[in-house]
Amino acid sequence: MSTDHPDKKIQHLAGDNAAYDDATGVELGSASPVDRAGEVFGGDGDIDFKTVGWIHASMIFLKVIFATGVLSIPSVMFDLGAVPGSIVLVAFTTLNGYGAVVQGNFRNRHPSCHSIADMAGVVGGVPLQELTGFLFIASHVITAASGVIGVSAAINALSTHAACTVWWSFLATVVIFLCASVRKFSHISWLSWVGFFSVLVAILVVVIGVTLRDRPAAAPASGDFDFGFNIIGSPSFAAGITATVTMFVSSAATSAFLPVIAEMKQPKDYNKAVYLCMGFVAASYLSFTVVMYYYCGRWIASPSLGSAGPLLKKVSYGIAFPGLIVSGCLYVHVAAKYLFVRILRNSEHLQKNSIVHWGTWITCTLSCSVVAFILASAIPIFNYILALVGSLCFAPLTISLPALLWVYDHQDAWKHGLRGKGMVFFHLFLIGLGLFMTVSGAYSVVVQIKEAYAQGKIDSAFSCADNSGTV
Repeated sequence: MSTDHPDKKIQHLAGDNAAYDDATGVELGSASPVDRAGEVFGGDGDIDFKTVGWIHASMIFLKVIFATGVLSIPSVMFDLGAVPGSIVLVAFTTLNGYGAVVQGNFRNRHPSCHSIADMAGVVGGVPLQELTGFLFIASHVITAASGVIGVSAAINALSTHAACTVWWSFLATVVIFLCASVRKFSHISWLSWVGFFSVLVAILVVVIGVTLRDRPAAAPASGDFDFGFNIIGSPSFAAGITATVTMFVSSAATSAFLPVIAEMKQPKDYNKAVYLCMGFVAASYLSFTVVMYYYCGRWIASPSLGSAGPLLKKVSYGIAFPGLIVSGCLYVHVAAKYLFVRILRNSEHLQKNSIVHWGTWITCTLSCSVVAFILASAIPIFNYILALVGSLCFAPLTISLPALLWVYDHQDAWKHGLRGKGMVFFHLFLIGLGLFMTVSGAYSVVVQIKEAYAQGKIDSAFSCADNSGTV
């Protein structure tokens, strides 16, 4: 007696109405049969990369997303206001989770795809593949720069700015490079556990700390002041778009999930890892952000660990220090792994302990780390660098491209009644939404950065000043 394939429910949740073969999970009538031998790390070699279980995969996903987002979104809630900000935050977290499921389903139908760039190649050929590959590298290297900023801010806080910030950024880059050079995701997953819980505990210390103060730590020590708690904000266009993009990018790095599938023991378990990760992210982001905004108003630091006063700032940064390093490490690792596979794919050196293998891998991690250091020193405000990467890179990668992948795999969906037509129009809308956020977000962030330089909030590039905590 035939039974439904276990992935059928997951496919349905991603808008898939098609029937699936019970034995393979392939859509009936699909031109892309699942050939596990076609996977990047499916062949023989000295190194077995396929060693990641779904729980460890979920922890990697959590660490990729959680630290960066939870440190950035509280400080932009003032621009949108409590209610619109909460709605935008939950909506984008849900949308990004949906996009991650769509990407995973597409990859499991086309298992030779190692990255989002490979998927773009299936849909749009070499031109779209090359453009997507560039955006993928740029997005993760720029986000790694935010990791450098976070680590240098932590060292500044712990040392009371004992040396030039550029030196701390350089030291942060060296540590991130060494950690990122760990070769397998299964080994990094153990770092991810430590990193995730260190950031979680640090955030809890700050959240509890802000509730115990008579007034926000960054507010004037005495007298009246503008607290800045708004139910509904009234930002300028540039400030509103920048805040929206910052909330979007807090959970937008789902394209980093895809290389992990290639190293999972059971790629079909990918969706379980996504649901666990994104469910926790949505709940924690909303609760932590609303509490911090309620007690601090506009006086929230960026990154948010500096919001509870000098003492708790040192305590929280000390606790979060491993997590901040692992965040930068994961982004460098993901970017470097894309380059590594791109260079050595179909070569015997991809899974062989050779000089070529190691030389290529170390060169990839080193080059990504160096570029991240340069970017961190040139745009040293944490929120702005995240908003910049969100608009230029993650908007097309996380919104437009997954919608395009869905349309490609469901070309006949418009024939299946009102629901099918609705799904097609929904995904076409997402393609347009991603492009709108790319253009408007990039413009708004550039305007904000220009104003910050003009107002003296940011010193010149490679300055010794600690700008990372600017409100």
